[in-house]
Amino acid sequence: MEKINMCEAVIIANGDYPSSPLPLQIVEEAPYVVCCDGAANEYIRQGKVPDIIIGDMDSLNKEYQQRYGNLLHAISEQENNDQTKAVRFLLEQGKRRIAIVGATGKREDHTVGNISLLIEYMRLGADVRTYTDYGVFIPCQGKRIFPCRAGQQVSIFNFTARKMQSQGLVYPLYAFTNWWQGTLNECIGSEFTIEAEGEYLVFFNV
Repeated sequence: MEKINMCEAVIIANGDYPSSPLPLQIVEEAPYVVCCDGAANEYIRQGKVPDIIIGDMDSLNKEYQQRYGNLLHAISEQENNDQTKAVRFLLEQGKRRIAIVGATGKREDHTVGNISLLIEYMRLGADVRTYTDYGVFIPCQGKRIFPCRAGQQVSIFNFTARKMQSQGLVYPLYAFTNWWQGTLNECIGSEFTIEAEGEYLVFFNV
């Protein structure tokens, strides 16, 4: 799988705080940490201080709002969620390589929304990944070659691709019309290739 230590910033979203080694390592090694509003509660309780807290501040502990007022970047508009506000802020700062953790869990509608937004962030120019306690989501378009290990589980979700084919996976790809159709595939060797005309999302189980 691709290297995890190349991100310029990590966004901690306000889903379930990560608990497995991979996302925790990403947070620990982050060169710059953005907490989405209420996500700062757990991060600060662990004795850490983010570089910035972004959102409408509706779920951030009042004590922390006062103590870390200089870190708050309040954005009241409701057209975009806090995760998107954080991504846009980082892009404005010139930070493209972004890792997101804490985007899943709690409300399932938020989970689906946060994952699907990765395609939007790619369109904005972000090189972004979402790391969960079970794997990583990577937004893609066109032809991509992925390092992997034999037997590794992988799922592919089609967004706008009209043509899709692969090499190195157990089950052949096609232009899926529903998300379930590309789930539960498997890597054969040390890499696989996807060719597509359009956008898709890849999930690696780690």
